[in-house]
Amino acid sequence: MSKHPTVAEHLKASGVSRRSFLQLCSVIMATAPAGLALTSKKSVFEVAAAIGKIRRPSVIWLHFQDCTGCTETLLRTSAPDVAHLILDVISLDYHETLMAASGAQAEAALRSAVAENENKFVLVVEGAIPVNDEGVFMELGGRPALQVLREVADKSAAVIAIGSCASWGGIPSADPNPTGAVGVNYVVTDKPVINLPGCPPNPYNLLGVVLEYVTMGKLPALDEIGRPKFAYERVIHENCPRRAHFDAGRFATAFGDEGHRKGWCLYKLGCKGPLTHAACSTRNFNEIPNCWPIGIGTPCQGCTEKSVLWKMGTFETVPIHLATPPDTYPPIYSTVGGIKVGAAALVGLVAGATGGAAWVAGQRFQTSQEAGYARFEVDQAHAQGRKFSGEKQVDRKKED
Repeated sequence: MSKHPTVAEHLKASGVSRRSFLQLCSVIMATAPAGLALTSKKSVFEVAAAIGKIRRPSVIWLHFQDCTGCTETLLRTSAPDVAHLILDVISLDYHETLMAASGAQAEAALRSAVAENENKFVLVVEGAIPVNDEGVFMELGGRPALQVLREVADKSAAVIAIGSCASWGGIPSADPNPTGAVGVNYVVTDKPVINLPGCPPNPYNLLGVVLEYVTMGKLPALDEIGRPKFAYERVIHENCPRRAHFDAGRFATAFGDEGHRKGWCLYKLGCKGPLTHAACSTRNFNEIPNCWPIGIGTPCQGCTEKSVLWKMGTFETVPIHLATPPDTYPPIYSTVGGIKVGAAALVGLVAGATGGAAWVAGQRFQTSQEAGYARFEVDQAHAQGRKFSGEKQVDRKKED
């Protein structure tokens, strides 16, 4: 085997079966069904062939102000061999948590990895960067952490900030922030920086970004704050498994109450899902169903959003954007002339939905802010000539 093997060569030499490799490729495709050029409109065999031909991408992983949770989520993938496969597909040439070397040997390993892969390796940064009083709060090998980051990033091809701490400061940046903790992109300004916020983020997001870069020669499409759209384009609320309860006006109002036990919507308990851009509701952590906060009955805290986590109160509710119960259902046209029982039932359902939509909207919210949303929906319905029934209509005459 060559000194710099392709992914396929390394997997074969390591005894990894083709079945296991195809399983990993299918997971990558499920992680980014339409957002990565690497996987778009391709079969799992085509994706495997494309990945297999590339030289194993060199990855250098640096730790700063962190809890190592992002590394742990990478290692805790529970599908058979996935953790090993990730390390076989990428060449993790430096990682303080996983490497056996320490002290002078570790420093030598870092210098060697950087020199051998200069301007070709992907730098992954975990943890916030302390910028106040260089060398006082953190040193690596006797050098200020800020200096180490700048030196290594300067010789990288691209930088990935993994986790909320590396993306925008995270927990270390909470007030009063004595270390001056910031995200990587505040320090590294002359290299592309991809942010993968989350506490922790899904490990497949990292793998998808690295493979897209080394296979296609470009980074995936990013949003305005540097997050890959394939993983952060939608808010959790759009695909939340409790969304049906939100639309029906069924909310848990206290931990342990009847609604909470029945799995109702957690919005009134401070769920930040309507503002949080992440894919937790569609991509399970460690391949375990419901392995995320809402899945275990805890409100989303918005860990991927700088303006939400540690900035808003735990039980503070957030604004709702473009989320209202449906007023009607799509029409269904029969290819034959007669009307069937099912179609007749659908007509009744449409009529009932039209008459009851405002009652649902009125039932959903109790606070003054939420009542304002309900009144807006009622006004819109009246403007369209629709009528409403129910006990909690908004009295337009009194308001006028």
